Amino acid sequence: MNVGHICQRKVITVRPEEDLATAARLMREKHIGYLVVVEPTPQEGGFVPIGVLTDRDIVVSVVAPEIDPRTIRVGDAMTAKPVTVMAEDSVTDTLEQMKRIGVRRLPVVGDYGNLQGVVSLDDILAIMARDLGNLAGAINREISVETAVRR
Repeated sequence: MNVGHICQRKVITVRPEEDLATAARLMREKHIGYLVVVEPTPQEGGFVPIGVLTDRDIVVSVVAPEIDPRTIRVGDAMTAKPVTVMAEDSVTDTLEQMKRIGVRRLPVVGDYGNLQGVVSLDDILAIMARDLGNLAGAINREISVETAVRR
């Protein structure tokens, strides 16, 4: 299975020139702690991720040093040049990337680097839990069938 099948397609994005207070309000309204910072592409309606902004970025870069968030732009606080994964990348390869760089979410891109979605550890855990449930169900079913046949 590839990450394009399990990623969240409705991505909340922000532009680098927006002020940080606006981005923080967006996070609060949408109940999220992760925004993909994008720029438009020449392809109609396409966007390329140029950064990511997390609630932790805001705390470490702005709140802790007591900077007024209305004076900072998203581009000043974001993590630039984010690591991305291709929609056709495997879940295993994606997990290895997450582990290597120590993140819980990655932007998913398609052809030409266009943003396709965001994959998170939660998405991957949900699929793994479903698969483990199916495995346990197969084992339980095998026991039930064998018990019925051997009576």
